[in-house]
Order: sequence, then structure tokens, then C-alpha cells
Amino acid sequence: MTIAATPHPHPDRYKWIALSNTTLGILMATINGSILLIALPNIFRGIKLDPLAPSNTPYFLWILTGFLLVTSVLVVSFGRVGDIYGRVRMYTLGFAVFTIFSILLAVTWMTGPAGAMWIIIMRVGQGVGGAFLFANSNAILTDAFPPSERGLALGINGVAAIGGSFIGLLLGGVLAPIEWRLVFLVSVPVGLFGTVWAYMKLHDNGARAKAKIDWLGNFTFALGLIALLTGIVYGLQPYGGHPMGWTSPFVLTCIFGGLAVLVGFLVIEAKTAEPMFDLSLFSNRGFAMGNVATLMLSLARGGLQFILIIWLQGIWLPQHGYTFAQTPLWAGIYMVPLTIGFFIAGPLSGRLADRHGARNFATLGLVLTGLSLVGLQMIPINFTYPVFAALLLLVGLSMGLFAAPNSSAVMNSLPANRRGAGGAMLNTFQNSASVLSIGFFFTVITLGLAASLPHTLLSGLTAQGVPTSQATVISHIPAIGSLFSAFLGVNPMQQLLGAHLLAQSGVHSSVLLGRSFFPNLIEAPFAKGLHMAFLVAAGLCFVGAVFSWMRGAGGTHLVRTVPEEDEEGFAGVGQGIMSEVGVGSPGSVLLPEGDSSEDKQG
Repeated sequence: MTIAATPHPHPDRYKWIALSNTTLGILMATINGSILLIALPNIFRGIKLDPLAPSNTPYFLWILTGFLLVTSVLVVSFGRVGDIYGRVRMYTLGFAVFTIFSILLAVTWMTGPAGAMWIIIMRVGQGVGGAFLFANSNAILTDAFPPSERGLALGINGVAAIGGSFIGLLLGGVLAPIEWRLVFLVSVPVGLFGTVWAYMKLHDNGARAKAKIDWLGNFTFALGLIALLTGIVYGLQPYGGHPMGWTSPFVLTCIFGGLAVLVGFLVIEAKTAEPMFDLSLFSNRGFAMGNVATLMLSLARGGLQFILIIWLQGIWLPQHGYTFAQTPLWAGIYMVPLTIGFFIAGPLSGRLADRHGARNFATLGLVLTGLSLVGLQMIPINFTYPVFAALLLLVGLSMGLFAAPNSSAVMNSLPANRRGAGGAMLNTFQNSASVLSIGFFFTVITLGLAASLPHTLLSGLTAQGVPTSQATVISHIPAIGSLFSAFLGVNPMQQLLGAHLLAQSGVHSSVLLGRSFFPNLIEAPFAKGLHMAFLVAAGLCFVGAVFSWMRGAGGTHLVRTVPEEDEEGFAGVGQGIMSEVGVGSPGSVLLPEGDSSEDKQG
């Protein structure tokens, strides 16, 4: 049963209220998703935890990935809940939940492992709030805007979603050195204001579907995805003398067990009358190809931030005179061209897609992203910044060129009473692919380091007077530890060598502890993995471009359905109702009558 839409008395004014509020919410959530990438060194110092100790590696990984994992698991479920109980109601709840856990993070008082566990758990709580926001924001916008303006609206919202992740890098670099708790506290006033504003001004004006919650589907989806993503997280840690943990029985059980449960989930959803993951939506080619294209770009983009931060913090900035304490802030500053590109291209491409269709812009965006990644792998590790900045700007412009048209096309392909669930599926592909991408990029870089770092480290240490026997032991440190050092902007030499060894006669301690020794040491080993990672990411973008082109050239048009008096439970005016239909692809379907009452503007 579909509950009739309740139109807002001032739709032109309301649509801008909806856009500004949802953009604020998504911006807040995505900034918090990335702000820790730069702030982690200060957070670890603040809770007095050594980030390079092997026993602390799980804390490091879970603080990084816990938020993304939770949003990936819950976003589809919460989108379906929004379709049933009201998208605005669930969205406002997400704002409130996110704010509460931001406060709890800001008052962290514990130190050591207990402090790390508190941060992890509270970040999971933040992820629950973020999942409510992600799951319902696109559907609220699609309900509020007519089809001819959705590209612009979803483009602005999409730029907030992706661009916020890069703003977080700069904000973390500014706030964390002042006080590490500020990276959590900064969300509190925004969250309080957004919660009250959403409660007072947003209204559910979209179709709602009365249905039962698919508990078995929700449980199997959550269990399978959690197991799979957990296996990826622990696969990044050393195991049994190997640089990575991909041969660990626990990791293999999580990955293959998670995949098996997800296969079972698909079987369950195919047989459930009211599934949480509506597989029938994929019969629409525009929806299916748009989601696959998103998956490809997210796999390419998710680990890109990590690679760029490692490159800047661990190698390039120290080589150019910055101390390790300064590198987090300046890494964020030097990545600003990426953010600028997003903010230029997103709204513009959304408006153009409204007028000329999504396929050409989205496909071109993926092709240009792939080419810019090829360009990044071609420049030297010790690059000239203007060239690096130009390539970052091109990455930002091209990703922005894809995001808005693709989101608009996907959302326009959905029936009105499935927009929450369908939009959440899009977010699930994006967020879960980001975690997969992090695992992939870390694995490629770590394997590249593991292949040549021991020899490079041994020769570098002995050249500076370290005895061969001791240099041999030190040279066999796990490659992931060196990678984390670079990621955190930490010089590990003092910890690895120790005060006693550094004080020995003939050991050039000033060189070993200087800004350039460690970055110069890992530059060549890092480059091998870096080039392969960029090439694979570029290949994913080109594959995504093929799927994007396959979505079809059609847009959205309106057709007349049955008269209003024949529509049971439908709120409309006049002798007939106009209903949206995505066209131009074999998978296009006529939407169920009554599903698009809010779109009768045509």
C-alpha cells in the first residue's frame, strides 16, 4: 500500500530549504568521515597510544574504517525504513544521533587502549547517524525538486558528499594541532542547528509505502557485509611472517564466509515479498549501469586519499623542508585543488545534465578521471608542485563531472515509493567500495614496499654507520609499519634504532633522525606500489565509463496515466495524473500508478 504524498504549500521555497538542509547534513557526515585521516597523529598522542606498536594496529585500522563500515552496512536498511515510516523523520533522527555521538567523542577522557576503544565505539554510533542521513537525503531532494531541476540539486548534494571528504582533510590539519578533540566538537553546533532546522522545516512530501521490515534480509546483509569488511581490515595486518594477513584462517573465514552469507542474502531477497534490497530495480538499465559505474569509481577513489596523504606526509613534504609535525596540516593544504575541482564541476555538470542528459557528462567524467590518474603515476615521486596541483584539479573536476549527472540519472529512474531504498543502494555501493578500495590500495603499496624495503633499509642504515647485525634485524620490520609511519607523518627511526644505538660511535644519528633520511629511504620502494595502484585505479575508471555509456541516452519524461478518480489513495488534482518514466533504455519501466504524485509539475 502506498500512502499519498502531502504536497508542500510553497514547493518553490521548500525545495531550497530541503537542498540546504540535506547538503549541510551530508557535508557534516562526510567531513567527519575523513577528518581523522589528517588528525590521527594528534589523536594518538592525545590518548597516549603508540600508533606504530604492532599491538595497536587494529585500533588504527578500526578508527579509520569503522565509520565507513557501519554506514555501508546500515544505509540500505535505513533507506527502506525511510520509505516505510517517512524519509524526513528518519533523516532528522540521523542528525540527532550523529550530534549525540559527536558530543561523546569530544568528551573522551580515557587514554591508552581504553581511549581507543571508546573512540571506535562512538565512531560506530556516528556511523549509525550518518547512515540515516545518507540513506534519505537523495530521496528527500528527489521528492522536493521537479525532474527538470534534480540534476542541479543532486549535483550540489553530491559535491557535498564527495567534496566534504576532502574538506575534512584540511579541517583536520587545522584543528588537530590546536586540540585533537576539536575534530569531533566541530560537528556539534552544526548538528544541533541541523536537527532543529530539519524538525521544524522539512516535511514528508513523497510517496510512502506501508510494508513490513525484512528482518531476515537486514540480518543476513549486515552479517555478510560486516564479515567481508572485517576480513579486509585484518588482511592488512602482518601474519605468520608475511607482510599481509591474507593467508590468515580468520581473514579467509571472514571473507569467504561473508561472501557466502551475501549470496544467501540475494536468494532470500529474490523470494521475499517485501525485500529490503529490491532486486527488481536492477531490471532498469539506467539504475543498474549507474550503480555499477559508481562502484567502479568508488573502488578507484576510496584509497586515493590514503595514497595522496602518504605521498605528501611521508615523502614529499619532509623532502621539501617540512617537519613531521607540520606535514598533516600542509598535506591538507596542498590537496586543496582537488576540492576546488569538485566544487566547480559538481553543480555545473548537474545543471547541464538536466538540459542535455546524464550519459555524456558522466561517461566523460570517468574517462578524464582515468586519464588524470595515469598522469599522476607518470610524474616522479619528488614532483614539481604545479604539475601535481594541475593533475589534482583535473581529478576533482572529472569526478565532479561524473557525480551529479550519475546521481540524478539513478534517482530519476526510481519509482517514488522506492527512492529511499534505491538511493541507499547507491550509497551502499559507494561506501562499501571505499572500504574495499582502502584494502586494495594498502595491499598493493605494502607488497611493493615488502619486495624491496628490507634491502633498501639495510643498505641505508649501514651507510650511516649502523652495525650490519643490528641493521639486518631492523630492516625486517613489517612493511605495513613503514606505511603507517608515512601515513601518520611520523619518523620511525628514533623508535626503531633506540637511544643506545644512536649514541654509538660512528652512527650518524643527526642524519638518521633528519627530515630527509626516512622519506628518501622509502621513496623508491613506495614508487613501485604507487604506480601499479594508480594504473589499476585508472583501469577501473575506464571500465566504469563503459558501464556509464551503457545506461542509454534517454532521460526522464512524463506520461499521462489513469484519471484521478480511478486512483485509490492518490492525492492529485485534475482529470489525469502525470507520472515519471525513465526512457531510452530497454530496462525502462512504467512506474506504478500513483508512485509519482509529487512529480505532477509536468
